[in-house]
Amino acid sequence: MTVGDRILIIDDSPDDVALTLRALKKNNITNAVDIATDGEEALRYLFPADGTPGPLPALVLLDLNMPKVTGLEVLRGIRADARTRFLPVVILTTSTEERDIVNTYDLGANSFVRKPVAFDEFLDAVRLLGMYWLLVNRPAGRLHD
Repeated sequence: MTVGDRILIIDDSPDDVALTLRALKKNNITNAVDIATDGEEALRYLFPADGTPGPLPALVLLDLNMPKVTGLEVLRGIRADARTRFLPVVILTTSTEERDIVNTYDLGANSFVRKPVAFDEFLDAVRLLGMYWLLVNRPAGRLHD
């Protein structure tokens, strides 16, 4: 399975998705973006029922608090499968709970970022995430690029 250049946003809040898309655009991050509006949809995206996986996203931005399947359950599923276990997953959430931070790192999250309330701060956070995860970082799936 190859790693593509897409970003997968997994978030049930249309406002947060719109804010993230706006921040990506304002920071000139031009990667194509796919959106899953809950954890169940995200798992179907990553692990299609017909067994024909497409390219993996270059980066997953994952919210924790979602209906149906939580962000923690999605992260657990990602790390449990050999095809996706090295996929860069950044937790992007409003939570500041220490247990959420510990649990996500324990399950293999690459980063935990609290969604800033102020848009300018959010712009900066997205710019830094994009710069690091899409330009600087060398994920395992791209070792032979």
